[in-house]
Amino acid sequence: MPSATELAQGDPALLAAIRRSRRLLGRKALMAAAASAVPVPGIDFAADAALLARLVPQISAEFGLAAPQIAHLSPHQRERVMQMAGSLGTVLVGKLVTRDLLMTLARHAGMKLSAKQAARFVPLAGQVVSAALGYAALRAMGEQHIKDCVRVARAAQLVLPAPAAGTASGAAAALPSDASRPFWRRLGAR
Repeated sequence: MPSATELAQGDPALLAAIRRSRRLLGRKALMAAAASAVPVPGIDFAADAALLARLVPQISAEFGLAAPQIAHLSPHQRERVMQMAGSLGTVLVGKLVTRDLLMTLARHAGMKLSAKQAARFVPLAGQVVSAALGYAALRAMGEQHIKDCVRVARAAQLVLPAPAAGTASGAAAALPSDASRPFWRRLGAR
């Protein structure tokens, strides 16, 4: 299976979006590893879900494929993007991240997540294995989403958004202001 970089076929805008997305993915995967190392059952699932709920829209935004960005496209472009996403079998491109979508992603990484839970019961070494599996699971799900975004952006001939000035990536500017707040603060605001 080709990597996201190979799928970009040398397109400089896509390669830049891939680099920014992988930087985001690396940070979130480290957070997932830290949460997985905590020996409290259920903490890692909650952390993984929260991290994915934030990561997926951020990666999508790097490629101009976040739901708010797609809503601003012309009707013809919007239809083409959604057709490409459907025909390529992508799960999360252009959609709001819901619990059902997160469960679909979790099923794709089911073996790693089950092994992560089992490893936790072995003192110390199990926590290290659990952290490594947590990192690998989130990294694999994020990398698959990056590949999906590259495929859709290429197939739909989408012009990628430029990174916003003054931010590490364009994702923060493309998402609603509520999405930039930590998830625990958003929960208290509802």
